[in-house]
Amino acid sequence: MSLTYKEKLTAFIKDGIDDKPVTAKYDPFWQSLRSTGTELWLDTGDMDEAEANWTAEMTALTTNNTLLNNEIQKGIYDSFVPRALDLVSHLSVAEQVKEIAFILNARHGLRLAKKFGGMVSVELHTDTAHDIDAIVSYGLRYRDLCPSQFIVKVPYTPEGLIGARMLHDRGVRINFTLEFSARQNALVTLVARPDYLNVFLGRIGAFIADNGLGDGTGAGENAVLSSQSWVTRLSDVTGSKTRQIAASLRNHGQLDLLAGTDVFTIPPKVAASGRKSLAGLFESRLNQRYNVPLTAEAEGLGIDKFWEVSGNVVELGKRLDKELPSGGEEVVRMAHEAGLGDMFPVMSSVDNERIAAEGKIPVLSSWKERILSGELAPDTLLTLAGLASFTSDQRQLDERVRGLIV
Repeated sequence: MSLTYKEKLTAFIKDGIDDKPVTAKYDPFWQSLRSTGTELWLDTGDMDEAEANWTAEMTALTTNNTLLNNEIQKGIYDSFVPRALDLVSHLSVAEQVKEIAFILNARHGLRLAKKFGGMVSVELHTDTAHDIDAIVSYGLRYRDLCPSQFIVKVPYTPEGLIGARMLHDRGVRINFTLEFSARQNALVTLVARPDYLNVFLGRIGAFIADNGLGDGTGAGENAVLSSQSWVTRLSDVTGSKTRQIAASLRNHGQLDLLAGTDVFTIPPKVAASGRKSLAGLFESRLNQRYNVPLTAEAEGLGIDKFWEVSGNVVELGKRLDKELPSGGEEVVRMAHEAGLGDMFPVMSSVDNERIAAEGKIPVLSSWKERILSGELAPDTLLTLAGLASFTSDQRQLDERVRGLIV
């Protein structure tokens, strides 16, 4: 009996993975942080970096389009990619590139899973961000490859909310990504019901500091702690256990400031710095709130939307949960009707090009008028910028693949 394409693909992805499992040792420093209730994940796709920092207290690694691209650009899969061409030759060149990108993400994730024995967050191709069918299809494929260890990352888009919920209902573990506020996560908890969701706190502080709105301290931390509180409460409402991630910590001081948060994703440099510089006597900060120094320039910009959750956000989440829309346009329409158009603004192609050009931290002057008018909000702007940045890195990865097969 001839093998199906799926069977051939699975065999190809898994063939020859021979990474030697690490022997993790316990570390009192990380044990102390773990005792506050915080799960510890390393935020890297680099095997050597991960091995240098991995301890028995750590339970997962998380990758993304940027981190995977960093590994692919090293050339470590250059001999592997052409071998995949025979397998995907029935597809158009554009689909070949996307399929091989999936193969690379899956194979690298499997290598991490075997070497470290923990869970691994794997990322969807950015082309799927607004395609519900593709989100579900690739999410199921990842789950089938490694059901006990893979967690599928789905981005914060209207279609992502729907696709993630559909995957959740089929038993796929989800890490919902690219959120920057408690209100976004209140909505995600009620609608998508993922296993994990995020606040990328470092970029919140950077947005405030880079645009002269304050020194950036306290804002990201407050967004995480407020989101944690809302996610915990709303999980009780849904009956689905959703856990809060403090994502991509920027400095080792945040290990202390946010202790007790459900999960940390820790870049290796921050892990090494914390291990060297902190005493390792941690206590939960879940009831803590931090001062956020702001300048007069911040007035009217809705900076508090990073940590405040209005009643209409919760009501919108309950409406979407009660009758899940079939398409992203319906989510956008309902958000605008609820007075929450700034969470899902209508953006032109020129807007999207500007966001991509500005990078991960948007330039306030480009968007200030629309923020003041209520069309847009800082948390949404950071989400759009984050997706644009991942798309740029995905394009670099795709171009390397294309160069190896065409």
